Amino acid sequence: MSEAVLEQVGLLAISFVANTLSSLAGGGAGLLQLPVLIFLGLAFPTALATHKIASVALGLGATLRHLRAEPINWRFAGFILLAGLPGVWLGTQIILQIPEAWARAALGVLTLGLGAYSMARPQLGKVHAVQHTDRLGLLIGGGVLFGIGVLNGSLTSGTGLFVTIWLVRWFGLDYTRAVTYTLILVGLFWNGTGAWFIAQQAPVRWDWLPALLLGSFLGGYVGAHLAHSHGNGLVKRSFEVLTVLIGSKLLFDAWPHLT
Repeated sequence: MSEAVLEQVGLLAISFVANTLSSLAGGGAGLLQLPVLIFLGLAFPTALATHKIASVALGLGATLRHLRAEPINWRFAGFILLAGLPGVWLGTQIILQIPEAWARAALGVLTLGLGAYSMARPQLGKVHAVQHTDRLGLLIGGGVLFGIGVLNGSLTSGTGLFVTIWLVRWFGLDYTRAVTYTLILVGLFWNGTGAWFIAQQAPVRWDWLPALLLGSFLGGYVGAHLAHSHGNGLVKRSFEVLTVLIGSKLLFDAWPHLT
C-alpha cells in the first residue's frame, strides 16, 4: 500500500473517531482532528481552515440521522442561527490576530468548568422542560449564543459543547435534544460560515479533505445514532468526559507558551 493511501486511511480513521465522539457529546471534534493536522505538518492557519471545512460534514451526517428520529422546532432553530452567526463572522475576523496560547488556556479553563458543572448536577439535562422563551429569556439566551458564536469562529475545540450546555441549562432542553440542535445548527451552519470566511484568509490542504470529509460525515451519523439509541444518560456522560479531556488538552498545549 502506497504512502499516500496510508495517509488517506489514517486521516479517515482519525476523522471518524473524533467526529463520532463529537456527535455523541455535542461538540469537540477539534480535540483530535486539529492537533493531528498540525502534527502532520500543517501550519496553524492551514490546519484551522482545513479542519473547519471538514467539520461541516459532521453536521450533515448528524442532521440526516437526527431528522429521522424526531422533528425540529424550526423557529427555535432559526433563533439559534440568527443569534450565533454574526458572532461566528466576528470570530473569524479576529482569530489570526490574537495570541493563540492565551486563547487556548482561557478556553481550556472554561471547558473544564462545563464538565465539572454537569458532573455536580446529576439530574441536569435528564428531563426536557423548555423554559426562558419569553422576550427577556430569549434576549439573554441569544446574547450568550452570540458570544459562543464568536468563540466558534475564532477557536476550534469544544465550542459546540458550550452551545449544548447552554441549551440544557438556560432553555431547559434534555441532553439528546440539545445535541440535536447543536450538531445541526453549529455543525452545519455555524461551522460552514466559519469555514467560508477562514478559507478566504488562509490556505486549505485540499488533497486531505476527501478523507476528512468522509470521516466527519460517517462519524456524525454514527454518533447521532448512538445518542438516540442509548438516550440522555450516555450523552450526558460523553459530554462530561469530553469536556474534561478537551479542557485538559487545551491547557496542556498552552502551558509551555505561558511560562
